[in-house]
Amino acid sequence: MFSIEQLKRDFPILSKKIHEKRLVYLDNAATSQKPKQVIEAIVNYYENHNANVHRGVHQLAEESTQVFEDSRKVISRFFGADDEELILVRNTTEAINGVAYGWALDHLKKGDVVVTTEMEHHSNIVPWQEICKRTGATLQFVKVDENGRLDWKSFNFSLLVKLVVLTHVSNTLGTLNPIEKMIKKMKSQNKDIKILVDGAQSAPHLKIDFHQLDIDFFIFSGHKMLGPMGIGGLLVKKELVTTNELKPWLFGGGMIESVYEDHTNFNESPQDRFTAGTPDVASTVGLAAACNYLSKLDMHEVELHDRELVAYAIKRLSEFSQIKIVGPTTSSTDTLDRIGSVAFLYEGVHPHDIAQVLDSQGVEVRSGHHCTMPLHTKFNWPGTTRVSFQVYNTLEDVDVLVESLKKVTDVFGK
Repeated sequence: MFSIEQLKRDFPILSKKIHEKRLVYLDNAATSQKPKQVIEAIVNYYENHNANVHRGVHQLAEESTQVFEDSRKVISRFFGADDEELILVRNTTEAINGVAYGWALDHLKKGDVVVTTEMEHHSNIVPWQEICKRTGATLQFVKVDENGRLDWKSFNFSLLVKLVVLTHVSNTLGTLNPIEKMIKKMKSQNKDIKILVDGAQSAPHLKIDFHQLDIDFFIFSGHKMLGPMGIGGLLVKKELVTTNELKPWLFGGGMIESVYEDHTNFNESPQDRFTAGTPDVASTVGLAAACNYLSKLDMHEVELHDRELVAYAIKRLSEFSQIKIVGPTTSSTDTLDRIGSVAFLYEGVHPHDIAQVLDSQGVEVRSGHHCTMPLHTKFNWPGTTRVSFQVYNTLEDVDVLVESLKKVTDVFGK
């Protein structure tokens, strides 16, 4: 196991004081902090290699292009994908929209079904609502039970279902969905089904092997996995890009082979065909540095560390009679199907008030709907308070959280 105390020195912001108290950053599901290795990689690019990529014949252009291509290889291999299967985007939301407008708009029609779940982030609901409006397809939802798990076994993935879009890990419930089993069931009922997995909350905590998952699309955001904001990825099964079944959804310079007044020929290379305009080279370099950082820690060790934090947080929060934890808290197996975060309700106190009290103690958490309003509406939750973890968090951070929550009783008398 990696040394957390040594590791924490890599994150400059963790030395910052919040209201004269030690920063305890527990809002990692929204965005993670960045190690100096990522920051320095971005600075080094701008100080030593900055130039626009591709087609330039001067040295800096060649250096920038090489750094960009090398970084793409690091990122794709981190996820067990081939280089041509990675399309760089700004974030998970753009990746979902890329599938919506680059594939679904051309392949869905009236009578077809798109399946999502009640635990999805708005980014994996709203685009599909819009696509269904435009194509006449129907959007159906797999239900979430009282324990925060999907009722997927009773769902029929019939031949009418053309696309399933689901989260790997819920950003509100922390539920780790058994996607391997789900995929096996889906394909046994419908071998032609297309599957998109939202990995925004799993990529920071789990070892991902795109080929082993045997899905069509996997999406992730760099800023949740120690990388910079403004960069993410859409992994696409190779045959969908080599056959042009997934089409570009942004158009302009950079992606073309040749342009005429009446038509354009697009680049045969998927890496180029899906890059309209100047890419964010610096952020790509930063994300590659984050992938290297996590690889050195070993993602299996990262997962074990995260599971320990989640289990300890559930134990400590359960000491409060006023607190109800949402999502899985017990399991029939040795391993709880939960990772990354713990969200809860505090009887009689609004989540925003809890977050403000915790902030006064230097503890940073997230409060509200977490972009999962349908889930909150289903269970009549006004909002939840979410604590979420990264590699630099410790059991002591959870203890500080618990001591800070006692201030809520002092302030609100609850």
